[in-house]
Amino acid sequence: MAARRTGSVLIVSESDDLHGTAMAATLREHHGLSPIQLDLRDFPRESGSFRLDRHGTARSLSHVIGLDDVRSVWWRRAHPAQVPAGVRASDDAYRQAECDGFIQGLLWSIPAYWVNDPGADRTASRKIVQLETAQRAGFAVPETLITNDPDEARSFVESRSGPVVYKRTGTGRAEFAETRIITKADFGRLAGIRSAPTTFQDYVEATCDVRVVWMDGVEWAVRIDSQSGVGRVDSRLDTTVDFAPEHLPASVSKSLATLMGALGLSFGVLDLRLGLDGEYYFLEVNPQGQFAYLEIKTGLPIFRSLANLLVNGDGAVPGY
Repeated sequence: MAARRTGSVLIVSESDDLHGTAMAATLREHHGLSPIQLDLRDFPRESGSFRLDRHGTARSLSHVIGLDDVRSVWWRRAHPAQVPAGVRASDDAYRQAECDGFIQGLLWSIPAYWVNDPGADRTASRKIVQLETAQRAGFAVPETLITNDPDEARSFVESRSGPVVYKRTGTGRAEFAETRIITKADFGRLAGIRSAPTTFQDYVEATCDVRVVWMDGVEWAVRIDSQSGVGRVDSRLDTTVDFAPEHLPASVSKSLATLMGALGLSFGVLDLRLGLDGEYYFLEVNPQGQFAYLEIKTGLPIFRSLANLLVNGDGAVPGY
């Protein structure tokens, strides 16, 4: 991993994002850097320009200083530009496309180290891409059906020898949706998936869940004692259980590195489940996943690791 050139760090996220605020504090404390924090919803209320001439290029936003000095970017939680509504929907769509095209192009053209590259981030956030790539990378993956066909969904559930869970197919910032085991009482509601393709997957009887934060070759794994609380099916439902640092088997680490390389991700938060059979099952990877609570629970220096990656190109933390 090549060292990064000295320069600014840009954090693109919501203005009230806890992770963005904590990362800014970490960069100031451990690297003496005050990053640029940018919420894309500020555009076009704030003006911007891009200029190209024989001397090169220049980028500017009226409320940001030093955009051309940016050497690394944390593409954390980017929103579309917040364009005021007009009278005609067609005009609104046109202006939205123009504003998004400008602000995204302005940033994406910066010759910086991206965590993550926006194109890779977009592709890797698709669950179908993740699952197929994880299986090719050597992970065990529960048998899965993703469909908007109610009849096919029911047939799949009835064909399985054990329980089946259902969950969202997208990874966007929509309202929280719990992963649940489907029952016969749910069959009458399957018609609703026609306009919301849903993931159906064999339920893995587990010893525990493992959440892994990947930092371009450095992995921070946390064992979650999910089976001792109310989060037996969905570990996110109970954070009162024990959390502890975990070391993954070499074979799992190899599959993890292969997967993240194939997806083109420098950063991601992965959910694995350790089955009663001793197999580590891949569930999903979120390129913009949450990890602050893992650091709070375990003391692992995950924010420092990401800060080191952004500044030095290496997420290693001395002493760990």
